[in-house]
Amino acid sequence: MFPLQWGYNMGDLQMNDRMQVFTRDEINLIHDASMEILSETGVKFNSEEALDLFRQNGFTVTNPRVFITENELMRALETVPSRFVVHARNPQYNVAIGEDDFVFLPTAGAPNVSNADGVRRPATMDDYFTCCKLVQTSDQLDMNGYLSVQPTDVPSQIAHLDMMLANLTLCDKAFCAGSNFRQAALDSVEMAAIAWGGVEELKKQPVMPAIVHAASPLKYSPEMAEIIIDLARLGQPLVITDMVLAGTSGPISLPGLMAMANAEILAGIVLAQLAGPGTPVVYGSVSAPSDMRTVSSAVGAPEAVVLASAVIQLARHYQIPCRTGGMLTNSHCLDSQAAAEGTLMMSTAVRNGANFILHACGQLGSYISMSFEKWILDEEVCRTLRRVITAMDINVESIDVATIKSLGSDGNYLTHPTTFKHCRSLYQPHLFTRDDYQKWESKGARCVADKTEKMLADRLASYEKPSIDAGVEQALAEYVSRQKKRLMEKKFIF
Repeated sequence: MFPLQWGYNMGDLQMNDRMQVFTRDEINLIHDASMEILSETGVKFNSEEALDLFRQNGFTVTNPRVFITENELMRALETVPSRFVVHARNPQYNVAIGEDDFVFLPTAGAPNVSNADGVRRPATMDDYFTCCKLVQTSDQLDMNGYLSVQPTDVPSQIAHLDMMLANLTLCDKAFCAGSNFRQAALDSVEMAAIAWGGVEELKKQPVMPAIVHAASPLKYSPEMAEIIIDLARLGQPLVITDMVLAGTSGPISLPGLMAMANAEILAGIVLAQLAGPGTPVVYGSVSAPSDMRTVSSAVGAPEAVVLASAVIQLARHYQIPCRTGGMLTNSHCLDSQAAAEGTLMMSTAVRNGANFILHACGQLGSYISMSFEKWILDEEVCRTLRRVITAMDINVESIDVATIKSLGSDGNYLTHPTTFKHCRSLYQPHLFTRDDYQKWESKGARCVADKTEKMLADRLASYEKPSIDAGVEQALAEYVSRQKKRLMEKKFIF
């Protein structure tokens, strides 16, 4: 114990985090502003199905605007779980999301693939298959996503079918539903039902979160609103997200942006709980400033990191799991900018308590590209961060004063039995070098980008397709074949 005259008590030993931690009054100011927006300005839901659901539950609706009071909001939030489990096809890969549990997922949405030098080409379906193989062989990615790349060599109205088939057959980790348009979500449900033994089985357990997006400012498209309803009725998790760009789609003031973003997200959560009370929900935002010179999203900006921290604090206030960005960067190649911007965002997300971290690996150029080489680098950052947040086990044995006393001032710890016993517990990087200069030079003086290429090749060579029941795989393939034909004949346009 400290000497009493020092005047310490355990309450004085809290860590001093230099990032802004909102006071209760500051949280309340943002919440109150959001409630004023929700109750007086409202949120547009451009879907008759959604508007009818709000009307049936007594909300004030002026087509297509919905107004939400604080009492209505709080009733909806009462049914949102603070933690839930997503069940994978292989139960050993089941994952928990919420409270102290978090998951890493790969990047999503890029229409291009770039190499380490930034040379870009259109993404293909084969690239999506490669993403699934990398997820399967990753010791860092807890879940597969959806739309890791946007394939340009398959018609957009049927590409989701091949991607969902890959999610279910090339990888047996948990995955996300197709949610870029409603038909993709409906087909995801049908295919998951084949894998899990029927739609009724899906209602018993969350198996595939769907990521849905508000359209800032203050509205939801028909597709997004109806995906919320469809998935909530089945009890499947919803990651309700926005991306407000300060100065273009939202206020340039960060507190004002947060108030508006909060209103958008909460409105989507209310809809989810009306459609399926108790539906697992993740509160998400990847808001960022606009670069005022180019009017592009500055996802690598320090303000984006500040907003990520704010989002996590708001989600914690409502006791809802949180989504923020991962290794986000505006850089177009695997360089120091990509590493610096990504690590700053990723470390903030992990250390501040985000639960669902999309874009943990592979993102480049503010979502315009993905990079397999950067994926390998990002996995090393994920691995390092997991070690950073691993708590020390502080006890009499781990302090081991007896060994310190026995060696005194002249002892050598290098050959001591305790060093041999515990040396493997120290973190060893997979990618980064710790060699001295001569050894590094003798190995070819290779930089990180060079090393990622070989590691990537080795990873893909080690891939083994996970087992799946032959009947289930055939049923999935037949469903995909039928749906492709139907959608192409229908000339389905989303």
